[in-house]
Amino acid sequence: MVTGAAGGIGLALAGRLRRAGASVVLADLPGPALDRAATEVGGTAVPTDVSDADEVRALAAVAGDVDLVCLNAGIVGTLGAPWEVPPADWDAVIAVNLGGVLNGLRAFVPSMLASGRPGHVLITASLAGLCSFPGNGAYGPSKHAVVAVAEQAALALRDTAIGVTVLCPALVRSGMSDVGADPLDVADEALTAARAGTFLVTDPGWTSAVIGRATGLVAGEQPTLPAPDA
Repeated sequence: MVTGAAGGIGLALAGRLRRAGASVVLADLPGPALDRAATEVGGTAVPTDVSDADEVRALAAVAGDVDLVCLNAGIVGTLGAPWEVPPADWDAVIAVNLGGVLNGLRAFVPSMLASGRPGHVLITASLAGLCSFPGNGAYGPSKHAVVAVAEQAALALRDTAIGVTVLCPALVRSGMSDVGADPLDVADEALTAARAGTFLVTDPGWTSAVIGRATGLVAGEQPTLPAPDA
C-alpha cells in the first residue's frame, strides 16, 4: 500500500512493487492523477485524504492484509520564515506530512502485528528532516517530526517481525520540484533498504551536513547554512 501514489516517489514505488509481482493499492487524493497512476501500474486506486483518520482506516480496510506500507504522502505549503507562513498552511502541512504518517501507523500496524507475518513500514521524510534550511516554512519542521516518529516506531517494533525504514531524500523530480533525482532511482534505493532492514536512507552527498548539524547543536553553536559535500 502506497500513499501519495499519484506521482513522484509514490508512483515510482508503486510501479517498482508491481513489476516485482506485488499486488499494489495506490492511495492519493481523488482525481484523474490517481486514476491514471492505478491504470499505469495495474493496481487498485483508493481515493484517500491521509490527514483524515477515518479515511485512512477505510483505506486499511480495503487494502486488507499488507506486507509493506509506504507512508509517502506529503505537501510543501507556503515557504518562508516561521512567522511568515499563514497559520492555515502550518495546520495543513502538519496534518498531511505528520498526521498522514500517524494515521497510517494507527490504521495498519496493529493488524500487521496481529497477522504474525514479517512486514515493513517505509516512511518518506526528507533531507529537510535531518538538516534545517532557511525559509523552509512548515515543511522542514514537519519532516523533522516525521523522522522522530519513525525512530519511535522502530524502537517500539524492534522485537517484532515488523521493520521500519525512513527515506530522507534531497531534491527529487516530482510535483514538488522540477529538479533533482529520478524518483525511480529513489524508489529503488528505498526498497533495497527496506529489504535489507536499513533504517535511514539519505543522499550520501549530505552526510557531512547532517553530522555537522548534530555536532554543532550539542556544542551550542548557532545554526549554519547546510551545504552538500564538496
